[in-house]
Amino acid sequence: MPLLLGLDIGTSAAKGVLLDAHAGRIVAESSVEYPLSQPRPGWSEQDPEDWWLAVCRIARQLLAASGAKAGDVTGIGLSGQMHGAVFIGADAHVSGGRANALRPAILWNDQRSARQCEQIEQAVGGRSVLVELVGNAAMTGFTLPKVLWLREQEPDRFARAQHLLLPKDFVRFRLTGELATDVSDAAGTLALDVDSRTHWNNRVLGALSIDAALFPTVLESCAVAGLLTEWAAAQTGLEVGTPVVAGAGDNQAGAVGAGVVASGEVLAALGTSGVIFAHTDKPRRDLPPSTAAPGAPGSAPVGRLHTMCAATGTARAPGGWSLTGCMLSAGGSLRWARSVLAPGVPYDELVHEAAAAPPGSEGLVFLPYLTGERCPHPDPNARGAWVGLTSRHTRGHMVRAVLEGVSFGMTQMLDLMRKAGVAVNSARLGGGGSKSALWRQILADNFGVPCKIVGAGKDGGDEGPALGAAIMAGVGAGAFESVAAACAAVIPIVSETHPHPAASAAYTRARATYDHLYHDLRDTFTELASQ
Repeated sequence: MPLLLGLDIGTSAAKGVLLDAHAGRIVAESSVEYPLSQPRPGWSEQDPEDWWLAVCRIARQLLAASGAKAGDVTGIGLSGQMHGAVFIGADAHVSGGRANALRPAILWNDQRSARQCEQIEQAVGGRSVLVELVGNAAMTGFTLPKVLWLREQEPDRFARAQHLLLPKDFVRFRLTGELATDVSDAAGTLALDVDSRTHWNNRVLGALSIDAALFPTVLESCAVAGLLTEWAAAQTGLEVGTPVVAGAGDNQAGAVGAGVVASGEVLAALGTSGVIFAHTDKPRRDLPPSTAAPGAPGSAPVGRLHTMCAATGTARAPGGWSLTGCMLSAGGSLRWARSVLAPGVPYDELVHEAAAAPPGSEGLVFLPYLTGERCPHPDPNARGAWVGLTSRHTRGHMVRAVLEGVSFGMTQMLDLMRKAGVAVNSARLGGGGSKSALWRQILADNFGVPCKIVGAGKDGGDEGPALGAAIMAGVGAGAFESVAAACAAVIPIVSETHPHPAASAAYTRARATYDHLYHDLRDTFTELASQ
């Protein structure tokens, strides 16, 4: 049976799935954890060798669990945590993929490069200019600020660094000996011309005196990047010559794994954070209206949404683009509320109480800014709050207000996308929060579109980025004609929730209050943060 191997290099663990291309189902799954190092406050690093060792174990575990032979695997795809920086020396070209990283990888959640972010925006002429050039504002999570940090703080290592790779690209380098990245991970570096998709932006790199040769070749996600080497085959138990596609960053691969691969579709993921992902037919940017003077008092913020390249392209046909927004406390807000209101009480019991309260929670509004906010209000000083408490409100009201407040924040991000020209016809839901029927209904009532749950795992679960990686492998290996065709064959809709008009009207009124509360309280948040 032809099988497709999808690998996801996460922050806490690597995960793998084997997808039966003919049956359209996952036949085996495996994961291996590895450590995260935080050697200083705000730093976050990992040893790339841990990723490789995990992948080798996963490949063998999947073959054993499925009873498959090495030759049954006809394609390999990769997904991985985005933005991380892996630096390789001059021995990369002669190592056959066995060269080691010069230092631990600097990860997406590392905060050491705040000053370098300011330098980047200043060098190109401001934040709006940077968003025009590369689709995104400078944030510490992105890759390019890490390059500047290395040049300033570890000049000896920077001088030895000849190649920059993203986390999943390092694993592919080990598998194939080839140095490359894909369009989605490249867009997350802050150095790609997102309009062209495959060219590094010489204006940005030139302004910073960074040689574009440091960056790898950029490929479409489903393009074959290389073939499994004899050495890698011996390490993984897979067959020499198996094609390995470029793959994608985890957000883009997760969208493929949820079937969000065409304009009009969005993915709303309720994990610890809340993410809205929209597939677009052209690159769209979060910029103020052309009539607004950049930086003028009262002008709209810039770069709250991330413009990326979608993982739907092949070697013959370029893919689309995407817009992504992230609020910091989604499922995290519910977890916190449970810890302070009802420690140890099952979530199902709390949600049952919340369902007894009416839409709008009888005037109680929750602001989910428990760890600051990123989108739509990029403000580390923002604070959480229940506003409107009275003696009538119960624990059920408070929990429902949390579910609604998070949903209001997700709707704000969706509205930003609509203002940027994104069509929204339906939403697919993912993450732990989507398991709640009440939360699904609240989202549908606020989004104003049907909300769908998909499932393709052995138990009907959403396998996300690893499944997306396997689908990309199938397209590259010729098992599927396109990503869209693969998703139609592999990813079923298992439930659909439609908006209730009366509830939608109630939420429109409640959101009007929610929308102005951040602005009303912003100065207070700043004062509290300084205490």
